[in-house]
Amino acid sequence: MKISRLYDTSHSIVGRMMAQFTYPWEVLPHIEEWIQALGQVLPENEYQKFGESIWVHRSAKVAPSAALGKNIIICQGAEVRHCAFLRGNAIVGAEAVVGNSTELKNVILFDKVQVPHYNYVGDSVLGFKSHMGAGSITSNVKSDKTLVKVHAEDGDIETGLKKFGAMLGDNVEVGCGSVLNPGTVIGRNTNIYPLSSVRGGVSANSIYKRQGEVAEKQ
Repeated sequence: MKISRLYDTSHSIVGRMMAQFTYPWEVLPHIEEWIQALGQVLPENEYQKFGESIWVHRSAKVAPSAALGKNIIICQGAEVRHCAFLRGNAIVGAEAVVGNSTELKNVILFDKVQVPHYNYVGDSVLGFKSHMGAGSITSNVKSDKTLVKVHAEDGDIETGLKKFGAMLGDNVEVGCGSVLNPGTVIGRNTNIYPLSSVRGGVSANSIYKRQGEVAEKQ
């Protein structure tokens, strides 16, 4: 569940900022302020500024049809494709891909993350080289609108957050059409079967087939 177990923080522009916290969901309320602070010091010869709070690396590719809201940083070599919607408070890491009709809101994508086809990612952190298959989404608000708890093996952890999608560790693969329910935390190097509904914690180095059926990778 801890940042130190889920992520190699050297693979994010906000890695050092994240390292001051214990659990990854603790960073969600700070994404906007981090973007604002970083934007003031990003080198102008590398990043082009648009409006008041959008910074795009000059090597990044952003499709003309993509919509960028407020408080956005798009890092070196990233690609934002046709009709992507970066609603606000989004950090797109180096060489990451944000694809066709994908929506981002209050998220950190580490370097080389791929959310390339019809994804919704809200109030989430996606680790280095993690990938969400076509149509897979994060659900970031409970149906009863109560605060999100993380269901861990040794008991529930209160987050104090109403909006909390998913925390994906480094090198996580999420299969097509899957739903990551509020408060999902997936350990490093884990694969999620297509069409899964995932809730709670999933151990690192495992294969999630369905609720209650998780195999350890050999």
